[in-house]
Amino acid sequence: MSLNDVFSAIDSEIARIEQARNLLAEFGASKRGRKPATKQVKAQRTFSPATRKRMAEAQRKRWAAHKKAAK
Repeated sequence: MSLNDVFSAIDSEIARIEQARNLLAEFGASKRGRKPATKQVKAQRTFSPATRKRMAEAQRKRWAAHKKAAK
């Protein structure tokens, strides 16, 4: 087998592998369904001081009821 025969065999094998890769890439892209998610920044919710105080009191009541039930 001459050197030119080896080169032509390698070139044909590379072409075959590239064709298989392209087919797989197309198949994978069509089955994906959606694009990769991009990171979105969520708006920070802010509560007024009065609302935070009401929430804290409600949570303290829940904790007290839970502790009372556990005894």
